[in-house]
Formats: sequence, C-alpha cells, structure tokens
Amino acid sequence: MFKELDSKQKAPDREQSTLEYWRANEVFQKSISERESEGAEEWVFYEGPPTANGRPGVHHVQARAYKDLFPRFKTMQGYLVRRKAGWDCHGLPVELEVEKRLGFTEKADIEKYGVEPFNRLCRESVMEYEQAWREMTERIGFWVDLDNPYMTMSNDFVESVWWSLKVLWDKGLLYKGYKVVPFCAKDGTPLSSHEVGLGYRDVVDPSIYVRFPVTNPQEYGLPDDAALLVWTTTPWTLPGNVAAAVSPDLHYVLVDSEQGPVVVCESLVEKTFGEGAEARADWKKKGSDLVGVQYEAPYPLIELDRPGHRVITGAFVSAEDGTGIVHIAPAFGADDMDMAKEHDLPVILPVGSDGKFTAEIDFLKGTWFKDADKIVVKDLKERKRLLKKLDYEHSYPHCWRCRNPLMYFATESWFIKNTSVKERLIEKNETLDWHPDHIKKGRYGDWLNNLVDWALSRNRYWGTPLPIWECSCGHRDCIGSYQELADRSTATLDPSSPDFDPHRPYVDEITLKCGECGGEMKRVPEVIDCWYDSGSMPFAQLHYPFENKEAFEQRFPADFICEGLDQTRGWFNSLHQLGVMLFDSVAYKSVICHGLVLDGEGEKMSKSRGNVVDPWSVLNAEGADALRWYLYVSAPPELSRRFSTELVNESARRFLGTILNTYNFFVLNANAANPDLSKANKPEARDSLDRWILARLNQLVKEVTADLEVFELTPAARKLDAFVDDLSNWYVRRSRRRFWAEEVDAFQTLWECLEGLSKLLAPFVPFLAETLYQGLHGDKAPAVSVHLESWPAADGSLVDQALLDNTEVLQKVVSLGRAARSESGHRTRQPLPEVLVRVKTAEQQKALEAMTDQLVEELNVKSVRFLGVGEEFLDFDLKPNLRIVGRKYGKLVPALKVALQSADGKAAAAAAAAGQTFAVEVDGQTLELEPDELLIEAKSPEGYAASEDSGYLVALSTELTPELEREGLARDLVRHVQELRKTSGLEITDRIHLFVGGESDMLSQTLKEHGDTISSETLALKLSNGSRIPEEVKHKAEVELKVLDLTFDIGLDKVSQEAGS
Repeated sequence: MFKELDSKQKAPDREQSTLEYWRANEVFQKSISERESEGAEEWVFYEGPPTANGRPGVHHVQARAYKDLFPRFKTMQGYLVRRKAGWDCHGLPVELEVEKRLGFTEKADIEKYGVEPFNRLCRESVMEYEQAWREMTERIGFWVDLDNPYMTMSNDFVESVWWSLKVLWDKGLLYKGYKVVPFCAKDGTPLSSHEVGLGYRDVVDPSIYVRFPVTNPQEYGLPDDAALLVWTTTPWTLPGNVAAAVSPDLHYVLVDSEQGPVVVCESLVEKTFGEGAEARADWKKKGSDLVGVQYEAPYPLIELDRPGHRVITGAFVSAEDGTGIVHIAPAFGADDMDMAKEHDLPVILPVGSDGKFTAEIDFLKGTWFKDADKIVVKDLKERKRLLKKLDYEHSYPHCWRCRNPLMYFATESWFIKNTSVKERLIEKNETLDWHPDHIKKGRYGDWLNNLVDWALSRNRYWGTPLPIWECSCGHRDCIGSYQELADRSTATLDPSSPDFDPHRPYVDEITLKCGECGGEMKRVPEVIDCWYDSGSMPFAQLHYPFENKEAFEQRFPADFICEGLDQTRGWFNSLHQLGVMLFDSVAYKSVICHGLVLDGEGEKMSKSRGNVVDPWSVLNAEGADALRWYLYVSAPPELSRRFSTELVNESARRFLGTILNTYNFFVLNANAANPDLSKANKPEARDSLDRWILARLNQLVKEVTADLEVFELTPAARKLDAFVDDLSNWYVRRSRRRFWAEEVDAFQTLWECLEGLSKLLAPFVPFLAETLYQGLHGDKAPAVSVHLESWPAADGSLVDQALLDNTEVLQKVVSLGRAARSESGHRTRQPLPEVLVRVKTAEQQKALEAMTDQLVEELNVKSVRFLGVGEEFLDFDLKPNLRIVGRKYGKLVPALKVALQSADGKAAAAAAAAGQTFAVEVDGQTLELEPDELLIEAKSPEGYAASEDSGYLVALSTELTPELEREGLARDLVRHVQELRKTSGLEITDRIHLFVGGESDMLSQTLKEHGDTISSETLALKLSNGSRIPEEVKHKAEVELKVLDLTFDIGLDKVSQEAGS
C-alpha cells in the first residue's frame, strides 16, 4: 500500500511533520557521516556569516535557499559536503545596536560609559536573535551545522586572524600612513573602499560657482578686478582650500560677469553663463601658462606653514563639468592630497574626527560638516564671492551601517598594501566562475582595476584588536599568536585560561618589552575592519595554523559560495584578497551573486517604506517549499524579483499542487487496484506513451544535472516545471482509462516518474520530495530519506529522440488546434467534424499520421486531413500601406485599394514571405508592390477556424450536425457529474448510481446513444432517466447549458462494487 495524503492537511503542517522526522532520524547528520564512512571526496561550501543581532528577513531566506540547493545536490552525487554555520560577531553593526539601546548619540558616550561594560553588552547582543535565526534556518530546510558554528569573536578565531596579520606584516604589506580616507564622523572611524561601495545614496547638494580674486593680476595680463571662477559641490570644504587646479592643456579665457571679469575654461563658457555668452577677445591662455597665479583665500583664517592659494596644474581636471578650475582641499580628498605632496602645498584640517568644525573657523565652530554647506553659501553670497548656486543631484557615499554621510578625511590609519599584489588579484579573478559572468570584468573587475590600499584599522571598540605594539622609541612589533604574546608580555599571561579575553580593554592592558630599547611597548588602540574577520573564515574557522592543518588544506579553496550582489565588494572581495595575499590562491572557485527581493509592486523593500515582508508570514501561509520554489523559478538569482505572498501562492499552486494531485491520483488508483508492479513489462516493451514519458524523465535527469553542475538553477527549475506539466497534463490525462483498466505498465511507469522526480526535486523542495519518496515506498522504504539517496543517472537507452521529437510536434499541433477552437467559440467538449493539419516537413507529417488517433482525441474531432508541406490554406485580405504608398502613387491609391480587394491574397502572401514584389494592375498600369507596401491580414476560410505559427497550421471545421451536438451534450454531462462527485466528497474510485432528470428530446436521444460512455466515464454502475430525480437521492445538482438552451438535473448515490453485478 502507498501512503495516502490527508487532503485537509496544509503544506506548512505537513512540512512540520517532515522536520520532526528529519530530527528524529538525524537525517542531516547521516548525510555527512555516511559520506565520511565511505571516504567520499569533499565538495567544499563556505557559509557567509550573518550578524545575529537582528531578526532575519525574507532576503536572508533567498540566500539560504540558494546555498542549500547545491550542497544537497552534491551530497546526493556522492560528495562529502560539510556545512558549518558561522556568525559575524564584530564591528559597527553590533556596536550601533548597543549604542541605540543605551541611548548613546556619539562616540564619546561610549568612553564615558566604559569600554569594558560596553563590549560586554556587545558580546551579549551578538547572539540575541540566534534562536530566531536558528528557527528560520531550520524551517526553510537549510541544512547547516548550527550546533558547532564558527564565531568571529571566539579566541581561536581571533588568534588565527592575528596569525594572518603577522604574515602580512612580515611581507611588508601592513603599514601606518597619513591618508585621506572615507570616514564616518558619526562612528568616528575610517572605512575601507569596499565598505564605501555598500552605502551610496542619491542626494541633492549645492553646486556653487565661487570667485577667487587674483592678487597678482598684472603678471598675467589680467585686469585688477579679475578672479578665478571655481566650481564645487562641497562648500563646507572651502575653509580647507589651499590651491586651484587647472588643466595644463585646456585654454582659459576671461568673461565679464555681474561681479566682474572671471577666468574660466573656454569650452565651458556657454555651459556656465548661458547660450550666446562670449569671452573677451583680448585675453586667452593655456592652463600651463597660469601656474603661479595667486589668489585671495576664500577663508584666510588659518596661518599656512608653506606657500598656498596659488594655481597648479592637474591632469585630472577636465572640461566636462564646472568651470575647468578645481578647488583643492588636501585634507578632504585623496587626489587633492596627492596634489599637495606633488606641489608642496600646506594641509588645512579645520574639521575634527567628530565631523564638527574646530575653533579655528570661528563662524563654523561646532557645526556638523554637512550642515556647514548652507552657512558657507550664505557667507559667500554676503561677501559677493558667490556668482551662482544650483542644485546638484548625484550619488554620495554614506556609512553602510549608520546611514550618515561620509566625509573624505585626512587621518593616520593602518593600511594593507594590497595594491602591491593588484596584478595577481586580477589574474586570479580571471579564474573565478562568477554567476552572473559579467561581474568578473564588470562590477568586481572594475573595482580591482581601480584598487586602493585597504584601510584596515577602525577607531572603535568591539572588534578584533590590531595586534601591533609600539614603543616610544618608534619600534613596532606585530604579534601573531597568543603564545608569542605570553612570551613577550611583561606580566604573567595564560592564554589557555578560560578567563583570557583578547578583546579590548583587556588586551590594551598587556605591555611588552621593547626588543630595541628595552622600554615598554603598548598596543595601538585600533581594532580591525570586520570584513577582514569574515574574509578570514576559511582558515580561522579551523584555528589554522595552530591546529587542523590537514583539514584546512583539504577544504581550501571552497568549491562554492553564495551571497547578495552587495557582497561583491564585501565578503567576496575580502575572501579573494586574503586568499591571494596569504596563500597565493583563490579562496573560492564558483560564486553566485543574487539580486534584491522587491515588494509585490517592484519597489525595494525598506523599513521606511513599510513594505518589508516577514518571512514567517509566508512560511506559515504557504510553506517553505512554496517560498523556495518561487525564488528558484521566478527569475535567475542575479536578477531582482517581485515578492509577495500572492506570487508565492500562485507559483506553488501551479507547480507543487500539480505534483501533489498527480501523486494522489497514483496512490488512490494504485491502492484501489493493488497492481503487482513487478509484473510490468520492461520499458522498451511498454506503450508508446509510457516510453515517451520515460524518455522525457531521462532527458530531464541529464539536463537538470548538466544545469546544476554549472550552477544554473533557474533553467533547471523551469525544466522540472515543464516536465511536471507534461507528466500531469499529457501523460496522466491521456492515460486515465489505462489506470481505470488497471494496466500494470501504466502504474509502474507513473511510479518510476514520481520516484525519479522525488530525487530530482530533493535539492529544490526538500519537504515535498521527502513526502513523495516516503509515500511511494510505503511500508517498504529501502532507506531513511530521499536525501540519503544517490542522485539519479540518466539511462540513455530510454531516450528515444525520435519519439520525443514527434510528440513535441504533436503537442505543438494540439496547442494550435486549441487556439483555433478558442477563436471559433466552440467549447472544448463539443466534437467537430474535421481538422486540417500542415507541418513543416514530410518526416513530421509521416510521424503525425501514425498518431492520428491521438490528434482526434486531443482536438475532439472526427477526422484528420493533412495538407501538403507548404500548401497554403488561409485566405488573405490585402490593403495598401498608406503611410508608404500615399506619396509614391498619389492619385492611384483609391484605385489600388479596389484592385487589392480582388487580388490573389495567397500569391501576395507568398511573395511577401519570399521578399519579392507583388504585381497589381491599376488603371492600365502594372504596379510592383514591395512587401512593406502591403498590409496582409490572414483569415480563415468560411466554415473553418485556423491558427498558424512558425510554418505549422491547424484548421478546424466548425460545421455542426445534430449528432455532433448530442455527443457534445454527453461530454458536458460527464463533466458535471464529475464535479458533483467531487463536491459530494466521493473518492475517485467510488462507484455510483447516476440519475438524470429531464425529458427533452435532445437529452433523451443523447442518453440513448451515449449512455454506456457516460456510465463508463463517471463510474456509474446504473444510469436512470426520468422527468425528475427521486427525493431520496442524496447528491443533486442543476445543469444549465446556455449554448444548447437546455436545463436538466443530475443526482447520484454511492453504491458498492457488487451493486452493479
């Protein structure tokens, strides 16, 4: 006996039962331990570590759905796939959550509160939502080892990170420098360039044109009141101005403005001053000739330590925007700082690390840097330095965590000199299997091409401490292990003690003896970029190199990783960079970058919009399989997709519902018939329909396997979708009578298809796959779970390509026939007298002639007639294309219209298809009409409804006889009885006594002619007809057929099998 499913049980409840079954039988654990005992080859997957200090969202389900599929697939292929969970424990995300809870508004609040209690709260916060993540992870069927995760805050993990930093130190790749870096003033710390890429937002800033009065005009032939016209979108940086840069090759001219003559780039005069604006004819110089021009500082409030406020040249200056003269403030721009070094310019830093102006700039003292824009603009206007102000919409970097605008800020920071291995990083990137492929040379390739040194240090508290100690003599050491730290410590230190904590503030208290001067060395105060932590997980999760050396060598690099597209310059990047810098290797071989999850209207989900979908609302309503399947089939991973409960429901109902209906059909009929499947014929000896679906199954195995091998999950899912449709809507539908006749071959074939399908579906919809597998094996399941089974192998001997091709043509013709019937207005159950069919080749026609009986049945016609290949059947209406012929033929157009009405439409269509002209006689002239000069509209001949596509044509004869109408009525009657059986709660195998109440001549004649067919189709052991249905009949319904102007009643009672004998 096969297991029947409770039709009233909802998918989420059924999935909960499966989860309990997996736990009780330790199925996940066995999927690993069995492969270990077999000595299976490892296939390595790295789990990207999320931060568990917030609840998971539906986008986390998306990533986990993809990450679960491929390890399941490779496990079934015989590989050992360990799946170690991980948690990203350090960094600003954690600190900000704690700050918010404590009501802190700035970094100084932490110092007042104390680093020790603050970090203790951070440690506790990290795993606050671990249970929520665990429940979501388990509920969606994502198999990953949550009981033994790696944690980036663990002592072992931190020690491995220290080791890696020592390696970089020894290679000369770790250094301290004074550079302009992206800086979050709110959080008081620099960010790396890859973090900047995570937080761009569109903003509107003031675009201002400012006059810098020239102080040595005579030396350059300028009038005394001349000024440089400088353009900037960051007015707040003007107090830091020390130079103005021009292009050495561009030409500069003098233009009279409302505030006096100004120097601008010649090619930008009209763009700056408006159309028709002209420059003075008596002054024009190349940028290189302006070097040395001096000007009055916009804000001469700080005394300079070297000459400034002068014109210099810069190759980066262009004539694309602004005035061709660029304001240089070295403290606030990397290019500007380079110019300062090149031209020996002073550096003015009037803003502190808190983002507020210092006391040196009195009128801006204490002002937040972005708030200073309005004040500066107002001041310039009052001093008549502001020539023009516009709004400038552009993309500006914001902190990826706190969402505040960043400033580019000169500060001392620790850097990794990754640019020294730039070419190697690019070379190794070429070997990576990116999905989508364009990321390799696009988003990530471009980023590598413009690589800058990695800003590693963070002026924060909760993170991996930078293991560098320095002495007042200037000597520095990098510590690469806890044992080295203990050996060098000036006080006794036991790293093996459970009380040992390498985090701040404890590690800050450890001092070392200087190897150079014997003095005391103290640790630098910074922690490191948390992206470095996550990029260290391949080795740090194993506490390499302190233990597990062999395990690391076996599990590096990973075969597969997957996260969102935003991780291209995040986790994917840190993995790649550390892999190359530490091991001269890629860290992973293949990577999927997935897109965003949008709301049902296509808008990006965000808390501010209030359109974030709680994954539990979908899981509780539709189940995990439905959610997973929608994510797989709706669009390839790299594309963003609309998401709503309704969309998930629609996808699930169409696919998962069809599978369940097919399974239930099999189980109900098989349990009723109890066929001995062992007596089925071998596949090659079965009915052609059986051989076709088995060919489709083995074709499917081959194609899905090939797709998954190259991480093409959506094409694989869509092939599964198409197969399920073929299985249900072609094979089962066309085989129903064979099941009712208890043909063992049909039962065995459907069992093989469903059992094979359960294995193919296992990585995609693991719950349903388990349900199918357990139910199909009934009481004699050979294994614990479908997920412990081997991946199916395609049997090429069963793939009859000719049969597949011929059936595909048959299905194409049937589809066109249904379209033609729809156009005719005749209902599906109404038989029609004839169908005319034209295919593309003689071979296709010969194959279809052998399947005439199937065409007759599928299209509900009495006969089939084949047209010759290329034979035209449709009629065509011809009209002139007035848009073209109007000008060409003028007064002849009215006569042309008349001539085309009687012209040979078929000949015109054939000529147009061949790209040839079509000749028409008009008023004694022969006009050769080009294909685009004709409007050709196909139409069906009188008495036919036709449909044509890609060389195929199907035409249905629509003439009805009374005999055909009565046969149609019989089929309608069968459909209504089946509906009544269903609503009455009958099983599909139950026998009935059928009553038909009504005495019209058409109804009586129909029952007389087709009574046996009606009884057979509805499993009626007895059919009774009278003027009305007896009162005692339990189930009744009224039938109204408007198309036949007929109304009658039907009724039925369930009877035993013996009642009809």
